Amino acid sequence: MVNANATASRSYRAIWRWHFYAGLFVAPFLLILSVTGAIYLFNDEIDDALYPQRRFVAAHAAAQPPSQMVRAALDAHPGTATRIDLPAAANRPAVVFVTPPHGDPVRVAVDPGTGTVLGSFVYTRTLVGLADTIHGSLMLGTWGSVAMELAACWALVLIATGLYLWWPRGRRRLGGILYPRLRNRGRPLWRDLHATTGFWATAFIAFLLLTGLPWAQVQGPLLQSITTRLGIGYPGSHSTYGAPSSTPMKTALGAAPWTMEAAPMPASSPGSGHAGHTMPAGPVDRSAIAGLDRVAAMLAQDYALPGGYRLFPPAGQTGVYTAYTYPDRPQGQRSLYFDRYSFRLIRQVGYRDYGAAGKAIELGVQLHMGNYFGLANQIVMLATCIAIVLLVVSGIAMWWKRRPTARLAAPPRTPDARIGGAIAILVVASILFPVLGASVLVVAIVDRLILAVRRRRARSGYPAPA
Repeated sequence: MVNANATASRSYRAIWRWHFYAGLFVAPFLLILSVTGAIYLFNDEIDDALYPQRRFVAAHAAAQPPSQMVRAALDAHPGTATRIDLPAAANRPAVVFVTPPHGDPVRVAVDPGTGTVLGSFVYTRTLVGLADTIHGSLMLGTWGSVAMELAACWALVLIATGLYLWWPRGRRRLGGILYPRLRNRGRPLWRDLHATTGFWATAFIAFLLLTGLPWAQVQGPLLQSITTRLGIGYPGSHSTYGAPSSTPMKTALGAAPWTMEAAPMPASSPGSGHAGHTMPAGPVDRSAIAGLDRVAAMLAQDYALPGGYRLFPPAGQTGVYTAYTYPDRPQGQRSLYFDRYSFRLIRQVGYRDYGAAGKAIELGVQLHMGNYFGLANQIVMLATCIAIVLLVVSGIAMWWKRRPTARLAAPPRTPDARIGGAIAILVVASILFPVLGASVLVVAIVDRLILAVRRRRARSGYPAPA
């Protein structure tokens, strides 16, 4: 029995050590993710409160043609119009996306009833846009995205090791397990807050992490490729359309539903229709802008889409008109492509065409963003963000109160601990999440180096480093 207890104690310390390392790295990133995520959960409410002049219009019975709204936006902000978002509600403006010759892309709000420009903004200079950008990449581009992905993967390690450390192990009282013992003070109270909050929030935190990974820099494309090859993501009936030379939808348009991001863009046929179409000499493709009206009319009359979709004019001679819906409930997702010359529908893909994984991921994305169940969804996700902040703060407080002076206070390494099951789980997770796997190798090497230095110093009579 003594040997069994000693082995269990060594295993506990070994898991605690990995939990410590993961927490040390993840803490600042989790704080950033939770705060920026909480802001983005209420993106519409925040924008409505901060910018009402460009978020609301007088309700109108009839809307101006999309081409007129685009021209109004270009008159106010010269450049290339890449997209127009047509509102679903009569009291909301249209938004035209303009890329100027110099500077950041601009979004221009236009009153659909009058065609009047209401205002413009650079997305990343708004509170919601700043939170969105920091949430995804720390405003550091690719490397920032990889750092956030790495933090999310290590947060999953935190969850697994945290559950192991929380496990009651014969304790019969529920205090400190299911609820904090508020009579405690100091580190015991912080430990209770950390343990009980982690237990109740674990499933929701894991859900947020897993549903966020499809957007990740490495995991996202890997998941796209695997689900497509297995026929459970992007619909297989369209998987070879325009391949292999066609551009992925997200690359061509800058935005797309997750399942459609890698979808090959179709091409217009210059000889399929009106031969009089010629390419413009300047950045404004007037014929492409004029054609927006016909596409919008077709969408309303033939496809039951009077509004609530994103419409992209064709880019170049072989570009297509693209419209897609992105509602709060993914069951309403539709992507339609029209030839720029003949206005023939080339392809239509909807949620019902997605594979099982595509449908599940799209559903998870909307729940992740707090959209699917409205306010109730937002409150649950906000509570999860608050729980993450409490976990980080309580974890830091526990470490601060137990740390020796000028040391990290990591628990001692126990190389003989029997933690084969935990290691097996970590190996499997490292295979599923390549970024995590690479970092685990680095941490293991660093851990061994630290141990070697400590042993050498111990043999030499010097104190061990922090």
